[in-house]
Amino acid sequence: MKKAILLTVVLLSCLFIFNCSSNTSQGESPVYDLVILHTNDFHGHPLKFYNYPAPDIAGLPAIATFVREMREQNPNILVLDAGDINTGRPESNFFNAEPDIIGYNYIGYDVMTLGNHEFDISRDLLKKQMKLAQFPFISANIKTKAGDYLTTPFVIKKFQGFTVGIFGLTTKETETLGSPDNTKDLVFEDEVIAANKMVAELKAKGADIIIALVHMGLYDNNGLGSRRIAAKVKGIDLIIDGHTHSQIEQPVYESGVPIVQAWCWGMYMGEAHVKIKDKKVINFTWKPEPVNLKTKVKKDDGTSELTFISKEYPEDQTLLGMLQPYADKVDAVLSEVIGKAEENFFNGKSRSMETELGDMVADSMVWFTRNQNVDFAIQNGGGIRADLPKGEIQKKVIYEILPFDNSIMVLKLTGSQVIKLFDYVAMIPNGNGAFSQVSRGVSFTINYTTKKCENLLINGNPVDEKKMYSVATNSYMAAGGDGYSVFKEAPDRYDTSVFQRDAFIDYIIFLGGTIKPVLDNRIGIIGLPLTSRFFIKPEEPGTFMFLTSKEAA
Repeated sequence: MKKAILLTVVLLSCLFIFNCSSNTSQGESPVYDLVILHTNDFHGHPLKFYNYPAPDIAGLPAIATFVREMREQNPNILVLDAGDINTGRPESNFFNAEPDIIGYNYIGYDVMTLGNHEFDISRDLLKKQMKLAQFPFISANIKTKAGDYLTTPFVIKKFQGFTVGIFGLTTKETETLGSPDNTKDLVFEDEVIAANKMVAELKAKGADIIIALVHMGLYDNNGLGSRRIAAKVKGIDLIIDGHTHSQIEQPVYESGVPIVQAWCWGMYMGEAHVKIKDKKVINFTWKPEPVNLKTKVKKDDGTSELTFISKEYPEDQTLLGMLQPYADKVDAVLSEVIGKAEENFFNGKSRSMETELGDMVADSMVWFTRNQNVDFAIQNGGGIRADLPKGEIQKKVIYEILPFDNSIMVLKLTGSQVIKLFDYVAMIPNGNGAFSQVSRGVSFTINYTTKKCENLLINGNPVDEKKMYSVATNSYMAAGGDGYSVFKEAPDRYDTSVFQRDAFIDYIIFLGGTIKPVLDNRIGIIGLPLTSRFFIKPEEPGTFMFLTSKEAA
């Protein structure tokens, strides 16, 4: 009797184990399940948010809980990231993304693609990050001048019944988006050329399912970003993208290939379910899983309450204990209150039009260099990374707004070069991080129909082509970053060696500590196109609304 019971238990156990990895009927090929969890554009947000865009959301400890629950339910899981782990909040920036990578290690990420912001830091620091990571950083289109790959171009993961090949791509725009000092000795190959090579090589190495893990961007035009890869490269089963911080509710299909992206900052984690039979994908579903995001819901009695969009993921206490010391060290340095904002300074449109925060950042550079007779200042909108919320202003918030280690530089340009500078500004696609914010006294109109800069005035006067102008900007732009190559022509340049954010802090204190948003109408726009980016506008503590690119325009 005991032997019979034992035999029954063994048979049932074997049946259970078999069904966990595949589903099949007698005589048919087995169907295997693969779950892919992914993030992108994490940008140094290792812990739950303390303000922007809402408190107590996201964070790696909550993500760790979500991933653990998924692993308990699914035997075949991949955890991937599509790049830009660097440049965000001070608890990450102060330590060169060390807490983020520690969190990724703990969660068990399998692979990460290099994003353009991985080149905000020096090559030596990037190597240290790769050494700390217990997963590879990949990219198949970045090579040294000698022709060697900068890092591993792909990885292969084997599962029962199928093999997955994952290759990485980094936007070629990194040549201008990355810090020039960190990219000048690299070659960024055309992404389509690199992708075709990877598909052929991975298939030759036995990959059944091919995933392109790319940091390229999701645009309406299939001649750009990840859509271009899907349209021009055959043999890819799935594209996981980043770069544009796109918030989508369902996959975007191009030439039959699903493209997915999980917004940014770990607020969502993409969740893909793939069914594989005879080593081919037979079914694909995907959804963005919110990580402790909340929304306001009206009750029957007319009142409202905050509720989780999906479900609450409690923070993993072990990982929280590993990461909290980084935040504590930052708080000890940056908790000082330097002023008060009477209203919110929203930043969501700094890549597409003049903003109050953009005005103030540019004005702070002119103020700081006031003893050098600076004529005007110009700032790239993409260099301003967060809102300035209403209420007390701590130093740490300024480190979020201006996270880059950029110093203020003063350059001399001829009037003709100034005209060339603003002609370039008019050529920048609306929504691009290169879009300019300018200081008080500068006014001009961007005509997107003609792609011309019109009615340019500096301190109330037309530009004199023969006059020499003194311009303040950040060190990234001064080196030609974001395509501002005219700055490299400057015959005279001076680096103040003072970080932009420190000057901004001093400027707020100079203004008396209490500030309010004021728009000066410095930039006029004609023929504003729709952009491909999504903008965030906080609605109230604990919740927020979303502005699509159409609404933002």
